[in-house]
Amino acid sequence: MTPQDASALPADGAFVISRVFDAPRDLVWKVCSEPEHMGRWFGPVGCVGRVVKMDFRPGGMYHFCLTFPGGMEMWARFVYREIVPREKIVYLHSFSDDKGGLARHSMSPVWPLEILSTFTFTESAGKTTLTINWIPYNASDEERKVFGASHGDMRQGWSGTLDRLAEYLMKSRA
Repeated sequence: MTPQDASALPADGAFVISRVFDAPRDLVWKVCSEPEHMGRWFGPVGCVGRVVKMDFRPGGMYHFCLTFPGGMEMWARFVYREIVPREKIVYLHSFSDDKGGLARHSMSPVWPLEILSTFTFTESAGKTTLTINWIPYNASDEERKVFGASHGDMRQGWSGTLDRLAEYLMKSRA
């Protein structure tokens, strides 16, 4: 990250990305909140998602595995904190082990253990804007610094995931 990039970061270090989908909010909400859909689109381009558990309620957990080309597996989980139907999902996002326990990022030991994630859904003229806000949760200064320096990588990863969501929404509307 260049110094100019650092000055463009929000004061709280949050990573924010939005995408407008040519789909009604009810459909976007559905594919973001039901296990039969999440495993089909969530994750970077080229990976295959597997839903282990999805208990979509405050206090519930979404536990999943992403398998990348070559067979590498990456386990993760969301622990839901707040759900406002059709408007907002707030959860703690973290890497996990295959049992759903917290784990450090396998390739970055100073990555924040948990990320506070907020998905907001707004609709206008039949199109839905999904905004994702990520911020380190209970992170050390070093973890926040690594997170801030990773915004470009996060933008690339989330852009691919949102591309997959757009494709999945188009198939779901057919």
